[in-house]
Amino acid sequence: MGTMAKYFDVHPVDPQPRAIHQAVEILRSGGLIAYPTDSCFALGCSLDNQEGKERILRIRHLDDKHHFTLVCADFAQLGQFVHLDNSVFRAIKAATPGPYTFILPATKEVPRRLLHAKKKTVGVRIPEHPVVRELLRELGEPILSSTLLLPGDEEPMTEGWEIKDRLDHVVDAVIDSGECGLEPTTVVEYSDGYPVVTRIGAGDPTPFE
Repeated sequence: MGTMAKYFDVHPVDPQPRAIHQAVEILRSGGLIAYPTDSCFALGCSLDNQEGKERILRIRHLDDKHHFTLVCADFAQLGQFVHLDNSVFRAIKAATPGPYTFILPATKEVPRRLLHAKKKTVGVRIPEHPVVRELLRELGEPILSSTLLLPGDEEPMTEGWEIKDRLDHVVDAVIDSGECGLEPTTVVEYSDGYPVVTRIGAGDPTPFE
């Protein structure tokens, strides 16, 4: 700890491959990154990074009941980690990529420690953001993520430099591609087979109500 976070200033539509590659290397070597999405900034680490998960909980002052999200590149990847029946598949397919998180029954691919203890569910999402899409493509697996909302803050930070300023010694990299949104994703829970909107955010909840 104590080293300063690397700062990547990337193009929002056409991110520089070298910066993406370096950020992915940080994820692969057990690092924690702050990165932009189509809703707001997120904290992310690799799926098998137990320490990264603990660091996110510490930064956000959350307990271990927090629902993490697996941020996926595409539907094929999402389908490895959650069970989808036909009607759920169609509903989610129509809304992705976009600012939604879906809570679904997890498959055996998801490490047990990431599951909701009772329901055995996990949150998944496919963001519509060129920077994240490139990160995921290069990484080849989902990023374990949580909204970058700090304890005591009313809303997420929207500026990369501000994140770098406040989290310099607790994250390993900050990816900045310009101002990010304030609204977290809309969360739709499918643990009982039908949709329940549990948080209204950036995505239009109407299709799931």
